[in-house]
Amino acid sequence: MNVAVIGAGSWGTALAGLLAGKGYPVQLWVHDPGKAQEIEGARENETYLPGIRLPPSLHATASLEGALAGAELVLEVVPSHAVREVMGRAAPLLAPGVPIVTASKGIENGTLLTMTEVLEDVLPTLLHPYLCVLSGPSFAREVGLGLPTAVSVASRWERVAQKVQAAFSTPTFRVYTSLDVMGVELGGALKNVIAIAAGIAEGLGLGSNSRAALITRGLSEISRLAVKKGANPLTLAGLSGMGDLVLTCTGQLSRNRAVGIELGKGRKLADILAGMNMVAEGVKNARSTHDLAHKLEVDLPICETVYRILYEALAPKAAVSELLGREAKAELNM
Repeated sequence: MNVAVIGAGSWGTALAGLLAGKGYPVQLWVHDPGKAQEIEGARENETYLPGIRLPPSLHATASLEGALAGAELVLEVVPSHAVREVMGRAAPLLAPGVPIVTASKGIENGTLLTMTEVLEDVLPTLLHPYLCVLSGPSFAREVGLGLPTAVSVASRWERVAQKVQAAFSTPTFRVYTSLDVMGVELGGALKNVIAIAAGIAEGLGLGSNSRAALITRGLSEISRLAVKKGANPLTLAGLSGMGDLVLTCTGQLSRNRAVGIELGKGRKLADILAGMNMVAEGVKNARSTHDLAHKLEVDLPICETVYRILYEALAPKAAVSELLGREAKAELNM
């Protein structure tokens, strides 16, 4: 099966390596021709996934046409803010009946669309039944190293989800299917915002109790918004909800948690981002989550607070006081 992977960040490279490791011919599209040559020559992505050797059946290219030629499975893994532009260019190159899997996590600023909704916006209608989303607790480096990982793949058509499940499954990469596209997507997008909050608490030295509270109440917020968008609340108790949230809020490899820690220590957001070579999706998603919550009239106090810290200069210590000083409520008050 010929596979095209669109996007050569850490996650795209790790998944491309996983698929190539199964013997599939994989074309990894890189937006920078120089970087494509570097990956091809070094047999690793020294910028985003250093030290992980890439299988011989994986080849890097800067040609979108070349990457998609003859593709029988397409995996889109570009940053969420670039999905519309890149996949709009890819639209006329995609063959009917080919599964199109998005592993990008986010809500588009402005339109407030999820990634599959963006794809539906830019791709021909006949391709829509083949759209899938892959999400779950998975650091790229650990996948690249072959460490045990479990994720979900969601599609509105079960046969497509099962086909993608079979394509990705390995002895160490376990894939579960789901029909709840919206739930899987929103779990993956909003957990990055909550992870920034957990990092802020850690940077302030607030201890393990506060982190546990943020994760738990953060899951409640994610569930409220997802259900409002038609998701099954049980999805958020699974891999793409609680699983991904716990990993991103606690794992040492979490970029969003790292941003939060530095904010909690008093550093400015611009300075933090200037020192990173990878995208922390939660920064952009804090804005779109804030806007979507207001549009749908859903109360998300943690996400709202992260937005105000990032974009309205709210001091982290003052933010903690505001959250703790909110009116007392019943825990299951949705």
